[in-house]
Amino acid sequence: MDTCDKSRLVPSLFGSWVFNDTVMRERLPKNVYRALQDAIRDGRPLDSGLADILASAMKDWAIEKGATHYCHWFQPMTGVTAEKHDAFISPTPQGTVIMEFSGRELSQGEPDASSFPSGGLRATFEARGYTAWDCTSPVFIKKDGANTTLFIPSFFCSYHGQALDKKTPLLRSMEALNRQALRVLRALGNEQARRVSVTLGAEQEYFLIDRRLAARRPDLLFCGRTLFGAPAPKGQEMDDHYFGSLHERVASYMSEVNQQLWLLGVTAKTQHNEVAPSQYEIAPIFEVVNVGVDHNQLVMETLQKVARRHDFICLLHEKPFAGVNGSGKHNNWSMVTDDGVNLLAPGDTPHENLQFLVFLFAVLRGVDRYADMLRASVAHAGNDHRLGANEAPPAIISVFLGEQLTEIIEQIEKGHTRSSKACSSLQLGVSTLPPLPKDSTDRNRTSPFAFTGNKFEFRMPGSSQSLSGPNVVLNTAVAESLREIADELERPGTQDRNVRLQKLLREYAREHRRVIFNGDGYTAAWKAEAARRGLPNLASTMEALEAMATPKNQALFERHGVFSATEYPSRQEIMVESYAKSVLIEGKTALHMVRRQILPAVMAAAGEQARTVSALEAYGVPGPARELLQAMTAGIEAMGKALEGLEAAMAKARAAEGSVERGRRCRDDIRPALVALREVVDALEARMPSGQWPLPTYAEMLYEL
Repeated sequence: MDTCDKSRLVPSLFGSWVFNDTVMRERLPKNVYRALQDAIRDGRPLDSGLADILASAMKDWAIEKGATHYCHWFQPMTGVTAEKHDAFISPTPQGTVIMEFSGRELSQGEPDASSFPSGGLRATFEARGYTAWDCTSPVFIKKDGANTTLFIPSFFCSYHGQALDKKTPLLRSMEALNRQALRVLRALGNEQARRVSVTLGAEQEYFLIDRRLAARRPDLLFCGRTLFGAPAPKGQEMDDHYFGSLHERVASYMSEVNQQLWLLGVTAKTQHNEVAPSQYEIAPIFEVVNVGVDHNQLVMETLQKVARRHDFICLLHEKPFAGVNGSGKHNNWSMVTDDGVNLLAPGDTPHENLQFLVFLFAVLRGVDRYADMLRASVAHAGNDHRLGANEAPPAIISVFLGEQLTEIIEQIEKGHTRSSKACSSLQLGVSTLPPLPKDSTDRNRTSPFAFTGNKFEFRMPGSSQSLSGPNVVLNTAVAESLREIADELERPGTQDRNVRLQKLLREYAREHRRVIFNGDGYTAAWKAEAARRGLPNLASTMEALEAMATPKNQALFERHGVFSATEYPSRQEIMVESYAKSVLIEGKTALHMVRRQILPAVMAAAGEQARTVSALEAYGVPGPARELLQAMTAGIEAMGKALEGLEAAMAKARAAEGSVERGRRCRDDIRPALVALREVVDALEARMPSGQWPLPTYAEMLYEL
């Protein structure tokens, strides 16, 4: 098939594996279709009788596509997806089978799944759990080899109804924001909007490494990152990989990724080379946040699955290689009404756009008051290697607004709004090029939370993590601000509502101006200034996760029904355990690699080098050879001491009482011991003859396709 034929097929292929609105209109009775749309819009359950009709239509469509199974597809607290497949078959008295799928099977499943982390919510003997269909996220078909399955996006709860997944809190937070946003809109005189939705655009960064090389690196296989590796002679200093021309092999890979995602209804739109060698990015168009989170999980899965077919390994770790940029996942977030109004669109005169200003201040207030929770939402072992480095925002939460909005906030703080800074044009000095309109905001790559025209870009999430957690926190924090605004506007009183609103915004401007920062977030001066302003600087995962435990934070999520009194602490427990387990796995992998690969190779090379020195001494020319031998023997000795240090740190962490103390020991003991061991190993790699080093090097992995 030539390129033109493929291009013409894209519109017909897009979403063809999705039970989308077009399919539902064709296959469902009108009353069932309308009832489903009403249930999705109003957030209420579908009648069980109608569910049977819907399930039968889904089954017939799926079978026509070659499906033999269905599964409830859910997102446990591991951060990846889970699935249990059941065949459509049902036995008959005649000893044959028929293909059936009921409304109950569509609506509810029982996956058991007792081994998933629950943070103490679920004992092993309480194995029963339930999955239930999230009807707001489209059902789709996925092919895995010769197997074709109908996938039903679902949430996952315990026998006692407690959320055991990442989707349930996300749906709750969406409802919380919708309730409070509608209250504010009504108070502002907006009677048209019936629902406010959060939208998400998730930019996904990743690395591609040749599969044969990655297979020889236990650290990549077990940890997703290199625990050892001397820098290549060339890194990213020339900036020649960034937005460079695509290698043919990579372009072919990207083409298949796009086709697979388009079939699943994922609007994969942008693709390009990223900053580091062998690093890339893919980005979709905005969509409702829970669908966007589901689709991002499909993006990560598809990137890794297709990579294997092209003899690549796709690395989603935040820092696979030291010395070059790591990978993030930018969370582009906004709020829109069901009649198409973006509540964060400032318009031409934002100083006069009261609705925009109210929602802008709600975001500022939520981010400032719950900065520690936003930081905790992106805290995990991989992201500790990335945040604060010059490819990612610092661990300090601040908001970039740009000159125009910052000036308006200063005007509000002084008690009046008179003007909006006008947008300008870029004059390029070339007669054939027209002036380019210049946006009133920049992107400020150093800012963790930047306003970028009609949305906020939260740049701290790591490339491997689910975006559910960050959006749960962001939705709930903004919902709380909107609740307080609505309470003030709905309060009986003689004072004019607009006067009260102006007074409230002025108070917010004074209180939360401290979180606005438009400068360079990488400088030491900003760290000092942030401390003066009282902004939290939670530099590590453990600091961030321990900050979760404050009563203020727990009360926020309980008040809005996002987490119950038992669900909230379970999240902290799970995240702390995950951090400790990740670091312990890294420690065990490092010990494995040094003992079984690196140390034997260096000892063998040292023995060979000793024989070379002896031979050269007979001719009186052992100089450089003896120097290399001394470096090898010194390295062997230093490696032994570093191994002892790591083993002691591992023992100390394992003996710690409680998950929090274990996490601290992993941070304070194991992580430094890993760094110390790496320094010795990397120094040896830089001196060893290339044919005697047992691992693929950075130069090979980052530059050989």
